[in-house]
Amino acid sequence: MNKKIVSMALVLVFALSTATVGFAAKLKCTVDSVEGDKVTMTCAKADKMAKGDQVKVTPAKKKGAIEGC
Repeated sequence: MNKKIVSMALVLVFALSTATVGFAAKLKCTVDSVEGDKVTMTCAKADKMAKGDQVKVTPAKKKGAIEGC
């Protein structure tokens, strides 16, 4: 009985932690200008954001050339 309660609690914690990750909105943006520490971007579906929202920005990875022999 005790093992069932512990396993059910672990399942609930896992389900809730994965559900909260799914709520984050993903937007496609292009950088218009950079002035010091201010960046101006144009985003599709920007109406999902509000003034003061904290966002995480990661630069796009550039694909490097494949070097051979």
